[in-house]
Amino acid sequence: MTLKFTKMQGLGNDFMVVDAIHQSISFSEALIQQWADRHFGVGFDQLLIVETATQDGIDFRYRIFNADGSEVQQCGNGARCFARFVYDKGLTDKTEIKVETASGVIVLYIEATGLVRVNMGAPNFAPKSLPFIQAQQMDHYPVMVEGQKISLGAVSMGNPHAVVMVEHIKTAPVAELGKALESHELFPERVNVGFVFRETRSHVRLRVYERGAAETLACGTGACAAMAVLRSWDFVGDEVTVSLPGGDLQIKWDGQPESPVWMSGPAVTVFEGEISVETDLSGVIGEGHE
Repeated sequence: MTLKFTKMQGLGNDFMVVDAIHQSISFSEALIQQWADRHFGVGFDQLLIVETATQDGIDFRYRIFNADGSEVQQCGNGARCFARFVYDKGLTDKTEIKVETASGVIVLYIEATGLVRVNMGAPNFAPKSLPFIQAQQMDHYPVMVEGQKISLGAVSMGNPHAVVMVEHIKTAPVAELGKALESHELFPERVNVGFVFRETRSHVRLRVYERGAAETLACGTGACAAMAVLRSWDFVGDEVTVSLPGGDLQIKWDGQPESPVWMSGPAVTVFEGEISVETDLSGVIGEGHE
Protein backbone atom coordinates (compact mmCIF):
# COMPACT_ATOMS: atom_id res chain seq x y z
CA MET A 1 0.00 0.00 0.00
CA THR A 2 1.00 3.65 -0.36
CA LEU A 3 0.84 5.89 2.69
CA LYS A 4 0.38 9.66 2.40
CA PHE A 5 2.14 11.78 5.02
CA THR A 6 3.22 15.33 5.77
CA LYS A 7 6.62 16.34 7.09
CA MET A 8 6.33 19.19 9.62
CA GLN A 9 8.52 20.98 12.13
CA GLY A 10 8.16 23.22 15.15
CA LEU A 11 11.41 25.07 15.94
CA GLY A 12 13.35 22.27 14.26
CA ASN A 13 11.64 19.49 16.26
CA ASP A 14 10.47 17.50 13.23
CA PHE A 15 7.58 15.15 12.65
CA MET A 16 6.03 12.76 10.19
CA VAL A 17 2.27 13.40 10.43
CA VAL A 18 -0.22 10.80 9.19
CA ASP A 19 -4.00 11.02 8.72
CA ALA A 20 -5.23 7.67 10.08
CA ILE A 21 -8.88 8.68 9.70
CA HIS A 22 -8.93 8.37 5.91
CA GLN A 23 -6.19 5.75 5.65
CA SER A 24 -6.16 2.29 7.25
CA ILE A 25 -2.73 1.88 8.79
CA SER A 26 -0.89 -0.56 11.04
CA PHE A 27 2.37 0.26 12.81
CA SER A 28 5.21 -1.80 14.22
CA GLU A 29 8.28 -0.61 16.11
CA ALA A 30 10.49 -1.79 13.26
CA LEU A 31 8.46 0.16 10.69
CA ILE A 32 8.54 3.36 12.74
CA GLN A 33 12.30 3.01 13.24
CA GLN A 34 12.72 2.54 9.48
CA TRP A 35 10.69 5.67 8.70
CA ALA A 36 12.58 7.65 11.36
CA ASP A 37 15.98 6.86 9.86
CA ARG A 38 17.35 10.07 8.35
CA HIS A 39 19.40 8.21 5.75
CA PHE A 40 17.05 5.46 4.62
CA GLY A 41 13.62 6.76 5.65
CA VAL A 42 11.65 9.98 6.04
CA GLY A 43 13.58 11.10 9.13
CA PHE A 44 11.90 12.57 12.20
CA ASP A 45 11.97 12.99 15.97
CA GLN A 46 8.38 11.79 16.40
CA LEU A 47 5.59 10.23 14.35
CA LEU A 48 2.21 11.93 14.91
CA ILE A 49 -1.02 10.07 14.21
CA VAL A 50 -4.42 11.73 13.65
CA GLU A 51 -7.25 9.40 14.63
CA THR A 52 -11.00 9.62 15.25
CA ALA A 53 -11.81 10.69 18.81
CA THR A 54 -13.15 8.05 21.18
CA GLN A 55 -14.95 10.58 23.42
CA ASP A 56 -18.01 12.72 22.76
CA GLY A 57 -17.33 16.43 22.36
CA ILE A 58 -13.69 15.86 21.34
CA ASP A 59 -12.47 16.57 17.82
CA PHE A 60 -9.56 14.15 17.36
CA ARG A 61 -7.36 11.57 19.00
CA TYR A 62 -3.63 12.43 18.99
CA ARG A 63 -1.01 9.67 19.24
CA ILE A 64 2.77 10.13 19.36
CA PHE A 65 5.56 7.64 18.69
CA ASN A 66 9.24 8.36 19.27
CA ALA A 67 11.88 7.53 16.68
CA ASP A 68 12.63 4.28 18.53
CA GLY A 69 9.02 3.14 18.11
CA SER A 70 7.91 3.74 21.70
CA GLU A 71 4.55 5.45 22.22
CA VAL A 72 4.51 8.49 24.52
CA GLN A 73 1.77 10.52 26.18
CA GLN A 74 2.43 14.07 25.05
CA CYS A 75 4.52 16.30 22.77
CA GLY A 76 4.03 20.06 22.83
CA ASN A 77 5.74 20.93 19.54
CA GLY A 78 3.90 18.02 17.98
CA ALA A 79 0.58 19.35 19.33
CA ARG A 80 1.09 22.62 17.46
CA CYS A 81 1.91 20.75 14.25
CA PHE A 82 -1.10 18.49 14.84
CA ALA A 83 -3.40 21.54 15.03
CA ARG A 84 -1.90 23.09 11.90
CA PHE A 85 -2.20 19.76 10.04
CA VAL A 86 -5.89 19.07 10.77
CA TYR A 87 -6.81 22.68 9.97
CA ASP A 88 -4.76 22.99 6.77
CA LYS A 89 -5.94 19.57 5.53
CA GLY A 90 -9.59 20.56 6.00
CA LEU A 91 -10.21 17.89 8.63
CA THR A 92 -11.74 20.70 10.71
CA ASP A 93 -12.62 24.36 10.21
CA LYS A 94 -12.36 25.08 13.94
CA THR A 95 -9.64 27.31 15.33
CA GLU A 96 -10.25 25.91 18.84
CA ILE A 97 -9.58 22.18 18.64
CA LYS A 98 -10.10 19.68 21.45
CA VAL A 99 -7.80 16.70 21.26
CA GLU A 100 -7.54 13.56 23.38
CA THR A 101 -4.08 12.24 24.22
CA ALA A 102 -2.82 9.35 26.31
CA SER A 103 -2.50 11.78 29.23
CA GLY A 104 -5.86 13.54 28.85
CA VAL A 105 -7.60 16.19 26.76
CA ILE A 106 -5.73 19.28 25.55
CA VAL A 107 -7.05 22.32 23.67
CA LEU A 108 -5.26 23.80 20.66
CA TYR A 109 -5.86 27.33 19.32
CA ILE A 110 -4.86 28.53 15.85
CA GLU A 111 -4.24 32.26 16.17
CA ALA A 112 -4.68 34.92 13.49
CA THR A 113 -0.90 35.40 13.45
CA GLY A 114 -0.43 31.81 12.28
CA LEU A 115 1.08 30.75 15.61
CA VAL A 116 -0.53 27.93 17.55
CA ARG A 117 -1.35 28.33 21.24
CA VAL A 118 -1.77 25.23 23.36
CA ASN A 119 -3.40 24.75 26.75
CA MET A 120 -0.99 22.14 28.10
CA GLY A 121 -2.90 21.53 31.33
CA ALA A 122 -1.70 22.08 34.88
CA PRO A 123 1.77 20.84 35.85
CA ASN A 124 1.79 17.90 38.27
CA PHE A 125 4.68 17.91 40.74
CA ALA A 126 3.67 14.70 42.56
CA PRO A 127 6.51 12.16 42.06
CA LYS A 128 4.05 9.35 41.30
CA SER A 129 2.70 11.34 38.33
CA LEU A 130 5.95 10.95 36.38
CA PRO A 131 6.55 8.29 37.87
CA PHE A 132 9.58 9.20 40.02
CA ILE A 133 10.52 6.96 42.94
CA GLN A 134 10.66 9.30 45.94
CA ALA A 135 9.33 9.07 49.49
CA GLN A 136 7.84 12.57 49.33
CA GLN A 137 7.39 15.57 47.07
CA MET A 138 10.17 18.16 47.28
CA ASP A 139 11.24 21.30 45.43
CA HIS A 140 14.76 19.94 44.86
CA TYR A 141 15.74 16.28 44.64
CA PRO A 142 19.34 15.11 45.21
CA VAL A 143 20.12 12.30 42.76
CA MET A 144 23.32 10.29 42.32
CA VAL A 145 24.19 9.85 38.66
CA GLU A 146 27.46 9.09 36.89
CA GLY A 147 29.27 9.18 40.25
CA GLN A 148 28.11 12.69 41.15
CA LYS A 149 25.25 14.14 43.17
CA ILE A 150 23.07 16.57 41.27
CA SER A 151 19.98 18.56 42.25
CA LEU A 152 16.94 18.50 39.99
CA GLY A 153 13.30 19.47 39.82
CA ALA A 154 10.68 17.02 38.57
CA VAL A 155 7.27 17.57 37.03
CA SER A 156 4.79 15.87 34.72
CA MET A 157 3.42 17.86 31.78
CA GLY A 158 1.50 14.82 30.59
CA ASN A 159 4.92 13.21 30.21
CA PRO A 160 7.78 13.05 32.73
CA HIS A 161 10.46 15.74 33.01
CA ALA A 162 13.55 16.28 35.13
CA VAL A 163 14.95 19.82 35.14
CA VAL A 164 18.59 20.62 35.92
CA MET A 165 19.98 24.16 36.18
CA VAL A 166 23.35 24.76 34.52
CA GLU A 167 25.86 27.61 34.56
CA HIS A 168 26.61 27.46 30.82
CA ILE A 169 24.04 26.25 28.28
CA LYS A 170 26.53 25.63 25.44
CA THR A 171 28.74 23.31 27.50
CA ALA A 172 25.97 21.58 29.46
CA PRO A 173 26.56 17.78 29.57
CA VAL A 174 23.34 17.05 27.67
CA ALA A 175 24.46 13.89 25.88
CA GLU A 176 26.21 12.22 28.81
CA LEU A 177 24.10 13.30 31.78
CA GLY A 178 20.89 13.37 29.78
CA LYS A 179 21.31 9.77 28.69
CA ALA A 180 22.20 8.64 32.21
CA LEU A 181 19.21 10.39 33.77
CA GLU A 182 16.80 9.31 31.02
CA SER A 183 17.16 5.67 32.05
CA HIS A 184 17.93 6.19 35.77
CA GLU A 185 16.39 3.57 38.04
CA LEU A 186 14.44 6.28 39.89
CA PHE A 187 12.46 6.90 36.66
CA PRO A 188 10.92 3.48 35.86
CA GLU A 189 9.27 4.77 32.65
CA ARG A 190 12.31 6.88 31.69
CA VAL A 191 12.30 10.67 31.71
CA ASN A 192 12.94 13.71 29.52
CA VAL A 193 15.80 15.81 30.86
CA GLY A 194 15.94 19.59 30.53
CA PHE A 195 19.14 21.60 31.06
CA VAL A 196 18.18 25.21 31.76
CA PHE A 197 20.10 28.48 32.17
CA ARG A 198 18.28 31.54 33.51
CA GLU A 199 19.12 34.78 31.73
CA THR A 200 16.48 36.89 33.54
CA ARG A 201 13.13 36.36 35.24
CA SER A 202 11.49 36.48 31.81
CA HIS A 203 14.06 34.69 29.63
CA VAL A 204 15.71 31.28 29.95
CA ARG A 205 17.75 29.05 27.65
CA LEU A 206 17.05 25.33 27.41
CA ARG A 207 18.38 22.14 25.89
CA VAL A 208 16.42 18.90 26.21
CA TYR A 209 17.43 15.25 26.05
CA GLU A 210 14.18 13.52 25.07
CA ARG A 211 13.53 9.92 26.03
CA GLY A 212 13.61 7.75 22.94
CA ALA A 213 14.98 10.53 20.73
CA ALA A 214 18.16 11.95 22.42
CA GLU A 215 18.71 15.73 22.16
CA THR A 216 16.28 17.54 19.87
CA LEU A 217 16.27 21.11 18.59
CA ALA A 218 13.14 21.89 20.60
CA CYS A 219 10.77 20.29 23.08
CA GLY A 220 7.46 21.97 23.85
CA THR A 221 6.61 20.01 26.99
CA GLY A 222 10.23 20.43 28.07
CA ALA A 223 9.89 24.22 27.78
CA CYS A 224 6.67 24.09 29.83
CA ALA A 225 8.31 21.84 32.42
CA ALA A 226 11.37 24.10 32.75
CA MET A 227 9.19 27.17 33.19
CA ALA A 228 6.94 25.40 35.73
CA VAL A 229 9.87 24.20 37.83
CA LEU A 230 11.63 27.60 37.78
CA ARG A 231 8.31 29.34 38.55
CA SER A 232 7.79 27.02 41.52
CA TRP A 233 11.28 28.03 42.72
CA ASP A 234 10.36 31.72 42.19
CA PHE A 235 13.24 32.08 39.72
CA VAL A 236 10.97 33.42 36.93
CA GLY A 237 7.71 35.34 36.59
CA ASP A 238 4.38 34.38 35.01
CA GLU A 239 5.53 34.86 31.38
CA VAL A 240 8.80 33.48 30.05
CA THR A 241 10.53 33.29 26.68
CA VAL A 242 12.22 29.90 26.45
CA SER A 243 15.04 29.89 23.89
CA LEU A 244 15.84 26.44 22.51
CA PRO A 245 18.39 25.56 19.81
CA GLY A 246 15.58 25.65 17.23
CA GLY A 247 14.03 28.94 18.31
CA ASP A 248 11.80 30.57 20.96
CA LEU A 249 8.58 29.54 22.68
CA GLN A 250 6.38 31.78 24.81
CA ILE A 251 5.29 30.05 28.01
CA LYS A 252 2.80 31.39 30.59
CA TRP A 253 1.86 30.00 34.01
CA ASP A 254 0.68 31.95 37.05
CA GLY A 255 2.03 29.45 39.56
CA GLN A 256 -1.38 28.36 40.85
CA PRO A 257 -1.70 24.55 41.25
CA GLU A 258 -4.84 24.21 39.13
CA SER A 259 -3.89 26.75 36.45
CA PRO A 260 -2.85 25.47 33.00
CA VAL A 261 0.47 26.19 31.33
CA TRP A 262 0.05 28.01 28.01
CA MET A 263 2.52 27.57 25.16
CA SER A 264 2.64 29.59 21.92
CA GLY A 265 4.90 28.96 18.95
CA PRO A 266 5.14 28.17 15.23
CA ALA A 267 4.21 25.05 13.29
CA VAL A 268 5.47 24.69 9.71
CA THR A 269 4.79 22.25 6.89
CA VAL A 270 8.04 21.16 5.21
CA PHE A 271 6.77 18.89 2.44
CA GLU A 272 4.10 16.37 1.45
CA GLY A 273 5.04 12.80 0.59
CA GLU A 274 4.00 9.23 -0.09
CA ILE A 275 5.78 6.08 1.01
CA SER A 276 5.29 2.42 0.14
CA VAL A 277 4.38 0.25 3.12
CA GLU A 278 4.62 -3.52 3.26
CA THR A 279 1.41 -5.16 4.44
CA ASP A 280 3.19 -7.41 6.96
CA LEU A 281 1.32 -6.84 10.26
CA SER A 282 3.81 -8.61 12.53
CA GLY A 283 4.62 -6.63 15.66
CA VAL A 284 1.63 -4.30 15.23
CA ILE A 285 1.41 -1.74 18.05
CA GLY A 286 -1.43 0.41 16.78
CA GLU A 287 -4.08 0.56 14.11
CA GLY A 288 -5.83 3.48 12.49
CA HIS A 289 -9.49 3.78 11.60
CA GLU A 290 -11.33 4.14 8.31
